[in-house]
Amino acid sequence: MELEGQVALITGGTRGIGRGIAEAFVAEGANVVINGRSADKGAQAIEEMDAGDQVHFIAGDVTDRETCEGLVDKTVEHYGKIDIVVPNAGGGTAEGEEPSPLVDLTDANWDFVLDWNLNHPMWLMRRALKYMIPQGSGRIMSVSSMYGKVVIPAQAPYCTTKHALNGLTKVVAQEVGTLGITVNALCPGGILTDVMQESGPMAAEQLGMEFEEFLVWMQQPSAIKRMNTVEDCALVAVLLASEAGAGITGSLISIDGGQAPY
Repeated sequence: MELEGQVALITGGTRGIGRGIAEAFVAEGANVVINGRSADKGAQAIEEMDAGDQVHFIAGDVTDRETCEGLVDKTVEHYGKIDIVVPNAGGGTAEGEEPSPLVDLTDANWDFVLDWNLNHPMWLMRRALKYMIPQGSGRIMSVSSMYGKVVIPAQAPYCTTKHALNGLTKVVAQEVGTLGITVNALCPGGILTDVMQESGPMAAEQLGMEFEEFLVWMQQPSAIKRMNTVEDCALVAVLLASEAGAGITGSLISIDGGQAPY
């Protein structure tokens, strides 16, 4: 097993890409803490994963700094250390808001997405490094987006924060590169998760499309002409978390079927 004895923390780990990464890590022998806002969804995920003591759920809203720092500390308290951090939670709009052109963007929506997509990974990284630097090892892999490399109309908060997260990834990788710690970002394209099913119709509407048209539109620039999968993301995450990934750092790894220009 590639990750035997390792301890991972994954935010937004009860569903979608985060859940897929959690399941892949468990299959490779890691102990995993998953986080989400809903205790009910957390309990359901733990039951469905059926991994016994290998999986632990901690509820919390990652748009809060103290919550993020507490997640790291509680992971160490529960499993004795922390080896892998996956800031995965994030999204394009605050609850009750809709994607909009900049001229109609509210400060509340901008600030919420900034905390969700950029501050939350930074808070997790900063706290985790307090443990990783003394132990001389660690893996950090944020779930960014293809839209951290390109843009889409009516998604200024999302695209801006994902571009910034990619920049943060490269800076921190340079800072800790000689300390046994790697820092990377996964940049998925369209992944048809339950989250996409919920938020996609609003994004489609802003572009004047039906959701089904939107999905086809997202696939057209792809070399493979299909959506990537959660499993695609999880396999890359396992590589980065493993010893085989020790030489990969500061990388913005596209999982988008060849859409991004770099």
